[in-house]
Amino acid sequence: MDRIHVVGNIPLQGKCKIQGSKNASLPILAACLLTEGTTGLYRCPRIRDVQSMFSLLQSLGCSVFRTKDAVMVDSTGALFCGDRFCSVEVTGMRSSLCLLGAMIGRFGRAVLDYPGGCVIGARPIDLHLKMLGEMGVVFSEEEGVLHACAKHLRGARLVLPFPSVGATENVILAAVAAEGDTTLIGAAREPEVTALCHFLSDCGAKIEGIGTDCLHVEGGHRLFGTDYAIPADRIVAGTYFFACIGAGGQIFLEDAPWQEMENVLAVGKAFGAKICTNHRGLYVQGPDRPKAIGTLFTDVYPGFPTDLQSMVLVTAAVAEGETRIREQIFENRFQVSEELQRMGADIRLLDEKTVLVRGTDRLTGTPVRARELRGGAALVGAGVLARGETVVGGCEFIERGYERICADYRELGVRITGA
Repeated sequence: MDRIHVVGNIPLQGKCKIQGSKNASLPILAACLLTEGTTGLYRCPRIRDVQSMFSLLQSLGCSVFRTKDAVMVDSTGALFCGDRFCSVEVTGMRSSLCLLGAMIGRFGRAVLDYPGGCVIGARPIDLHLKMLGEMGVVFSEEEGVLHACAKHLRGARLVLPFPSVGATENVILAAVAAEGDTTLIGAAREPEVTALCHFLSDCGAKIEGIGTDCLHVEGGHRLFGTDYAIPADRIVAGTYFFACIGAGGQIFLEDAPWQEMENVLAVGKAFGAKICTNHRGLYVQGPDRPKAIGTLFTDVYPGFPTDLQSMVLVTAAVAEGETRIREQIFENRFQVSEELQRMGADIRLLDEKTVLVRGTDRLTGTPVRARELRGGAALVGAGVLARGETVVGGCEFIERGYERICADYRELGVRITGA
């Protein structure tokens, strides 16, 4: 899919089912490398990042294939690949970095190209290397290739100075295979980390403190394949949630994990939305016109997720009044502002981490281009709100995380096609 065409400016109506979580699927797929036997992962989304992880695991000798209902992974035949493997997938997807902890846990060593991904800031991997280094892993770099070796992977007492999701996941993956126990203080609390811990527990790992910022992992337990359902994607749910608030109308998001979206729902209510939740999902009714929300700060979980900042920017662009958005996680995540300005949004960069949005009556459709995943999805959302036709290019970014963005919006009454 090269471009998405959207004819917007109508209230949303209907319902759609929320896909499985991208951010939970990737570390869980990496964790399959540590198990014996076959694992069945249900609700694993059909997105580019997941397909890239399939390729990475297959290049290590794992059997990975889809059935009608699940992804089946068997790592029985996994072997260490001394050469660089699947460099296109690694450099194009930062989430491949979570294979670092899994490879060290399985093979005692790893070789990876320096991971890439969306251009939304420096996103250094220093914390990953520091934490794993304290567990006995020795790192070196040669011509952009990261080499890791752990002749004796051991548990340790670790303190994360910042609750990095990726570093937390890498420590967990290494710790379940290490000799002795690991205590991680300052761990990330994101639902995707919790899902990884629950999956590993189902496989036989012993992890205490799940869902808190202090995890205790007993190393050395044999892990076996299991059946596991990937949780629903809170970011995809939030994308459609804020689109409805900006466009008006009323929709039901089936399977939306609203229990993990407390701050997201609070922002929606501040915009003027009416919200109802039950065991089936999330209902939202958008206002005639959203009201500005004052100041919004992104933060680590349970704070407002940085992955939905771009979509809030879109909704704020048509809200009545002024909204300030302060990005506290990544330093280059306002790139979408330039494209939104071309659609008529009044957005002013106050400093590298803060924007001021003055709401306008409407946006106007125009050709725009995605530069990264979440900003790309936000441009599609802007097209839903805008008068006239919006053509979004750079859809390869959007396909990294959204399984069926066009089909989902069509179910919500939007005139949208991808080609």
